[in-house]
Amino acid sequence: MKKKLLSLLLALSFVVSLTACGSSDTTGGTSDSASSDAVSDTSEGASSTAEEAEASAAEEGSDSGEFAGTITLGMIGPMTGSLAVYGTHVANGVNLAIEQINAAGGVIVGDETYELAVESKDDQGDSTECLNAMNALISDGIELVIGSATSGCTSSITSVANSEGVVLVTPSGTADALTTEMDYVFRTCFKDSFQGELAAQYAADEGYTKVGIVYCSADTYSAGLRDAFAAAAEELGLEVVAEESVATMTEVDYTNQFTKMVEAGAELVFIPFYYDVTGPYLVPQARSVGFDGILLGADGVDNTETTIPDGADLSVYNDFLFVNHYSTELATSDISTSFVESYEEAYGETPNNFDALGYDAVLVLKQAIESCGAFDADSVQAALADTSVVYEVSTGTFSFDDTGTPIKTGVLMGYSYTEGDDAVTKIAVTTLSLD
Repeated sequence: MKKKLLSLLLALSFVVSLTACGSSDTTGGTSDSASSDAVSDTSEGASSTAEEAEASAAEEGSDSGEFAGTITLGMIGPMTGSLAVYGTHVANGVNLAIEQINAAGGVIVGDETYELAVESKDDQGDSTECLNAMNALISDGIELVIGSATSGCTSSITSVANSEGVVLVTPSGTADALTTEMDYVFRTCFKDSFQGELAAQYAADEGYTKVGIVYCSADTYSAGLRDAFAAAAEELGLEVVAEESVATMTEVDYTNQFTKMVEAGAELVFIPFYYDVTGPYLVPQARSVGFDGILLGADGVDNTETTIPDGADLSVYNDFLFVNHYSTELATSDISTSFVESYEEAYGETPNNFDALGYDAVLVLKQAIESCGAFDADSVQAALADTSVVYEVSTGTFSFDDTGTPIKTGVLMGYSYTEGDDAVTKIAVTTLSLD
């Protein structure tokens, strides 16, 4: 794939937008006929149910002879390691969408139909591994990539996507700087500044006046959310009475930080971390030193219930809330309802936001391909850059802004425990909006 200079891209983008939708170019990431082996390099941690579904869909397309060829998407995420829950759930959503699209007849490109397949790479939650995965996909001729699941890993491959002219759609990379105007990087989630603003708005709406922040100063995701929350809190008249940081996202001792929250009189503390520390460490330790106020996280704490230690005092997880992209209880559109039903049938469990955002990434790419009649990166990029297009997906209805970020609402979720239960319950509280 020929490298493209970003300055040249900006100069030619208007020409591309005028011609892309009439294109029937079918170069890159394709094969001449459908095959049951179309899905390659499946990561070790991906769901076996998803693998079987993909293989079945590809085999059906091959046997029926309905498809002119295969459009292979790339996917990068943490399939192993401490953040594997993110990657495997994104993979579940991606694979379910591909199965459904193929079963419904595939992707219409001009006068022909193509099946979808995916080539998956495990980045292990590590930026270097993520970059290696991206380079491997590009070497294989992949021009449309979904990934990664985290902001840190995604930030390591955005410059490669832009310099090589590869469309990158991150389902859950929320850091503001990941997407910029008229480049090749898009996302199906909202961005951190919006998420942080929603959190601060909730605190103000509920009447809290003294808030605290505990975050990781060295992490792109955590620090970005801290900045957004702090800025919005100031605008809304909230007093940040205490702010403490840790050096890594894997810190296991938060007692000193929350002792200071208690001493400062914080009524609510914003905690932009991941689920692998909130479940076993942060929440129990905050309660152990006497903080009994609201713990308010962001989307990264979803799945905390999977990391609560056996024998833990489950009552400490009451009043632990988080801003999220999606809730099965609050999503009522036909697409959302159908997605939930299909997911539960395929995987035997209720989907979370990573499942939904991965699913949506495939739907967005399909719509862009069909709208411009091509699946080369330049044509798809031009289609996605059209901010007038409306996407109806599992997490709602949205259009992209001029940086490739959806304009959408959020939801407030949390955890609840009733004495006598054997587990905490994840609850949906309300829809969140800045309007």
